[in-house]
Amino acid sequence: MTKELDFEAIKNAAESHRADMTRFLRAMISHPSESCEEGEVVACIKAEMENLGYDEVKVDGLGNVMGFMGEGDKIIAIDSHIDTVGIGNIENWDADPYEGYETDEIIYGRGGSDQEGGMASATYAAKMMKDMGLIPEGYKIMVVGTVQEEDCDGMCWQYIYNKDGIKPEFVISTEPTDGGIYRGHRGRMEIRVDVHGTSCHGSAPDRGDNAIYKMADIIADVRALNNNGCDESTDIKGLVKMLDPKYNPEHYEDARFLGRGTCTVSQIFYTSPSRCAVADSCAISIDRRMTAGETWESCLDEIRNLPAAKKYGDDVKVSMYMYDRPSWTGEVYETEAYFPTWINKETAPHVKALVDAHKAMFGDERIGCEPSMDKRTGRPLCDKWTFSTNCVSIQGRYGIPCVGFGPGAESQAHAPNEVTYKDDLVTAAAMYVAALNLYDPSQADGDATVFRAGLTNNKID
Repeated sequence: MTKELDFEAIKNAAESHRADMTRFLRAMISHPSESCEEGEVVACIKAEMENLGYDEVKVDGLGNVMGFMGEGDKIIAIDSHIDTVGIGNIENWDADPYEGYETDEIIYGRGGSDQEGGMASATYAAKMMKDMGLIPEGYKIMVVGTVQEEDCDGMCWQYIYNKDGIKPEFVISTEPTDGGIYRGHRGRMEIRVDVHGTSCHGSAPDRGDNAIYKMADIIADVRALNNNGCDESTDIKGLVKMLDPKYNPEHYEDARFLGRGTCTVSQIFYTSPSRCAVADSCAISIDRRMTAGETWESCLDEIRNLPAAKKYGDDVKVSMYMYDRPSWTGEVYETEAYFPTWINKETAPHVKALVDAHKAMFGDERIGCEPSMDKRTGRPLCDKWTFSTNCVSIQGRYGIPCVGFGPGAESQAHAPNEVTYKDDLVTAAAMYVAALNLYDPSQADGDATVFRAGLTNNKID
């Protein structure tokens, strides 16, 4: 499948579409598209693909929009999630987050980096491949704008895999990578802790059993689990222990690459008969980021075995959330809020294709416009994400190899005054064209995966 490529011609073609990609991205940004409300931006993307002459464009039952170029039997996919988080406090924004502005270097607005910029680059990369005769023989290119990622990352690909029956050979994620090529990231899960109490009149609190007080003890232990070290004298050994071969002998090196796991209390709820009564229940949500060697079971057990949780015994319940919000089409795909960790070999063919493309066109160091370089200089070209992506399902669940390269900056994700960079749109489009033509599956040396976290026993199809 590999061929001699005119890299300068690819770079020039991408540059020729700079204004097109800028216009398209600003059009997407202009349509507010929080999770489960992506209908308008889907219509915008579908129209763009049809105008560019895609061979097939369709929207599936969940609301994912897909464009195909080529007629081969095998598929290589380029994934971009097209939902965004909300804007938060509008007072934190300097301009309208859905209209914004552009300069010679940046595009301002919600979704620019996270991650409709990737959709713009991918959409035009497929057009370039068709125009230049660079659709690899035997393949079709699938450019997909996926929904509900911000709510439940990877659920959209569970639907694509199980309901649409589409199983690509590999997938490029266009999540922002700060000019790097990313081959893995930590997993995560959403944990709920419920505590039972007994209410009474607030004038005589000793007659009751205050659930909030119990939960306060548990919260303190959760904080310690995240913050503590792991020496022998520590009652609650911190999550940093997974970087130590003593506690994680099989996967400590992988954990050091991905970074340590973390946990934080993200939400708190309660019930009480009134403001002058003792609370009879309290619950918290825990955002748990998982490194190599941690499992969904071990994460739940860590919370169950906290001293405060054990102290209150049967009054404490620790569980994993399920997700069942309807998509913008009304479709419901219920799944667990568990998102497996994954890492690829740096020598895997799909990773090597991106690295080789970058070195051929741009060198072996990260590039970008001047405002972006403070986050890029000195970092390795091949690295990992801090946050989570749809790859938790694509590779974490199904073993379909993934690699990341996308315009924009991780630091802009979910931030007010979000921007992305025009140079990145051009670079990413060129990279997708070159990498897909440098990809050589015959170079595979066994499974591409270094580490994948195990799945639960829940039947998700």
